[in-house]
Amino acid sequence: MSFPIDIVIPRLEKEVRGLEVPVVDLIAAQTQDPFKVLVATILSARTKDEVTAAAARRLFDRAATAQELAALSVAELEKLIYPVGFFRNKARYLNQLPEVLATRFQGAVPSSIEELITLPGVGRKTANLVRSVAFMLPAICVDTHVHRIMNIWGYVQTSTPLQTEMALREKLPQQYWLRINSLLVAFGQAVCRPVAPHCDICCISEHCPRLGVTPRKRNTRGRTAMSVGQHFLSWNVNGLRAAVGKGLLEVIASCNADIVALQEIKAQLDQLPKEVLELQGYRQFWHPAEKKGYAGTAVFSKIEPLQVYYGIGTEDIDREGRVLTLEFDDYYFINTYFPNAQPGLKRMDFKQHFNRAMLEYMNRLRQAKTVVLGGDLNVAHKEIDLARPKENRQNPGFSDEERAWMDTLLAAGYVDTFRQFCQDPGQYTWWSYRSNARERNIGWRIDYFVVDEASGARVRDAAIHSNIFGSDHCPVSIRFT
Repeated sequence: MSFPIDIVIPRLEKEVRGLEVPVVDLIAAQTQDPFKVLVATILSARTKDEVTAAAARRLFDRAATAQELAALSVAELEKLIYPVGFFRNKARYLNQLPEVLATRFQGAVPSSIEELITLPGVGRKTANLVRSVAFMLPAICVDTHVHRIMNIWGYVQTSTPLQTEMALREKLPQQYWLRINSLLVAFGQAVCRPVAPHCDICCISEHCPRLGVTPRKRNTRGRTAMSVGQHFLSWNVNGLRAAVGKGLLEVIASCNADIVALQEIKAQLDQLPKEVLELQGYRQFWHPAEKKGYAGTAVFSKIEPLQVYYGIGTEDIDREGRVLTLEFDDYYFINTYFPNAQPGLKRMDFKQHFNRAMLEYMNRLRQAKTVVLGGDLNVAHKEIDLARPKENRQNPGFSDEERAWMDTLLAAGYVDTFRQFCQDPGQYTWWSYRSNARERNIGWRIDYFVVDEASGARVRDAAIHSNIFGSDHCPVSIRFT
């Protein structure tokens, strides 16, 4: 049976309207300049969209034309575009680009695939993307999402992206060529993900043969609408000022969450970046640690709270800025950054003290209304929650004492919301910066949303956003009604 491409593509067009568009499409929507589209496309290779967006903004502030780009040295370019993937190579490509454009193409960006691939840093995928996005000319850009999803559908049977491009040129109706890349990138990042795809909420599930995939395991609650309820996001940013340079504000804008909880901000009030303080649409609440460059929490909320509580009334805990609570009509939102037990478990006594105080605090609040706790709990609860449990037994974050407290928390009537929806292994929220741990997915799940058991049905979805970079942690989120 042939795959119904003419049914599936229009349906996906409607589905992805509320999802993030790839950054190159976003830049193209903001400008008709092929030069900027070309540069953004070069930056975007092997780089997450939020990092690309931040780097492109910094670069275009200095060099919006090829002539201005020519005035920048390789060292200046490296500084402006860091931390995009392979930033040193890309800085060299960008340094060479103005001269090549001037000598071969009279300073203009060419529109043909054959000419585009002669430019520094431009391969066939980049050339197709520039041709389609910048010039709206027939081209099929095949990245990993297009190649993977087309094979999952059985629409093509190919081994490489180049083979997929050639097959699609023969088979795919030309009316879909220009849009297919951005469509499947958005769909592939949000739903048809490389690991544990969300087949349970897929709008084309009845047409998809699911060739070669293992869908995520999920408790049956029916399909969850992506727009149902309030959207809460929690992220340990490992330094607010560094995270801003890595695309934090772009992530907040694209996620459009109702409440954003940040941990480990490592900034005093007089050190907050101007662009953060000027962020539109959110009330901001800050609880920095007394010690400079350490811990601290913040909450951005579109919803006006009834009351804000800084700390829990325990002095040694509160001076580290680890708990910030917003009270709303029918729930408390607690943003928390649990202590790290430290190598040798040398801070275990303080962590256990914190654990006991937090549970007492949560129990006290839930007597009045629902409790929603989000943050970095600095513990992987079960063996499924880290890649190498045997090697990490009794290491900080996977000690018997810390795991036992998680048992106590859940036994006291609280719910680990992510495990309500997904029982798959390999779902992590933190990776060491060493040994390419994130690329190899050697990680830990230590960031959570927890709610009181009586309110568990109010959580309509829970997710880990491992495709968002900018910290050694990734964000986690829930939909809450």
